[in-house]
Amino acid sequence: MMDAIFLEKVRSNFGEALRVIAINKVRTFLTALGIIFGVAAVITMLAIGNGAEKEILSQLELVGVNNIVVTPIPDKEEDQNTEQSDSGSGEGVAEARRFSKGLDMLDVASLEENIPTIKRTSPEIIQETHVINKGKQYSVKLIGISNAYFETANIHLGRGKMFTEAQITHAMPVCIIGEKVEKKLFTGESALGKRIKVKDVWLQVVGVIEEKLISEKAQEDLGIRDLNQDIYIPIKTFLVRYQDRKILHDKRMDFSGGFIVMGGGSGPKKRIPRGNYHQIDKLTIQVNNSNELKATAEVVSRMLKRRHNDVLDFEISIPINLLKQQQKTKQIFNIVLSIIAGISLLIGGIGIMNIMLASVLERTKEIGIIRALGATREDVIWQFLSESILISLGGGIIGVVLGIVASYALEKLTNIETILSMGSILLSFFVATLVGLAFGVFPARSAARKRPIEAIRQE
Repeated sequence: MMDAIFLEKVRSNFGEALRVIAINKVRTFLTALGIIFGVAAVITMLAIGNGAEKEILSQLELVGVNNIVVTPIPDKEEDQNTEQSDSGSGEGVAEARRFSKGLDMLDVASLEENIPTIKRTSPEIIQETHVINKGKQYSVKLIGISNAYFETANIHLGRGKMFTEAQITHAMPVCIIGEKVEKKLFTGESALGKRIKVKDVWLQVVGVIEEKLISEKAQEDLGIRDLNQDIYIPIKTFLVRYQDRKILHDKRMDFSGGFIVMGGGSGPKKRIPRGNYHQIDKLTIQVNNSNELKATAEVVSRMLKRRHNDVLDFEISIPINLLKQQQKTKQIFNIVLSIIAGISLLIGGIGIMNIMLASVLERTKEIGIIRALGATREDVIWQFLSESILISLGGGIIGVVLGIVASYALEKLTNIETILSMGSILLSFFVATLVGLAFGVFPARSAARKRPIEAIRQE
């Protein structure tokens, strides 16, 4: 019986609230604007935050966990003194620029042997070249790697096999290709076991890597290639059958002060930059634990500098640290935007309170009449609370729709990934209702405190 009476009161209060709102449509809409934009802003900001978190996690997967990246620096500096006489020894230049052998496979072996925190190393040699199949030529990147590359880069083999020990040791002409390369060269058929001509060498396809989705933004931010369009061969195969920068074919060249010196005898000598004299183009080092990254990177730097005759012709980066810093920056940005969205909701709540207080003043006589007819203070409170809650609910529903539309529009217009979740929508809707309830209490209590006789007499 009591439940039925309570439900009837609720129905009656909300019915009356709907009647009042219908009479004052424009005022109600303007009152709800703060809630609408606040809810929309909260949903959009949470969607941006979820998208940023997903992007960071996907980037972490791309760069690999616990990795240190060593990148060689080619020699591009021009020597101002391009010519010198036979009496000039060039000692000043030689002292200013020491000779470095460059980053090579001996460095890789030394690091593996002497640093116990290293789990595995993955050297890479990269060359822009072309592949020919069925009379068609395509541009590709040829990558010399070891099997450790697939572990450090989180790449999985979709079909086929990894390079065998015999293939690696004997520099056999075999390759593993990306899925896009297979689709391009062998449309509608498997590439396994078939041969392709990469530059001047015929290679047999022994494996196809599983396709990995890499956005253009990730490629740009992290310096990552589209791995699906590359051709991978054993690094020894690359050095033997394609190019080894450590081998100089012109015996007339000798090194002095970090430059190639052409000419000899009593004639003038011309010094030119050595260009890319490094044997490998990239070295990825994976350590056992993430807390060993910084210390290992420092040891690697000291060892390489000593092996390179104190020439700093390489740079070391820790991708996971860069991503964590990027993640922290995005989190701070999202927190600031969420605070702004929260302020919008707060302003919306204040707007509801102001309008409801004005409504109390307008309906003073009405309040006195219903009190004189037997309505209790609680009845009056619930009547005005019902109005503020309905305004908040209506604003929340419109805000949710606007927030969803804004999230999709933002993704399309700015290429910022946004991810909507039911949790963020429900949270925004709950907060909107709570704001209406909280800011409707004061006006409702103010209306309930009015004495019936004084309220009726008030003009």
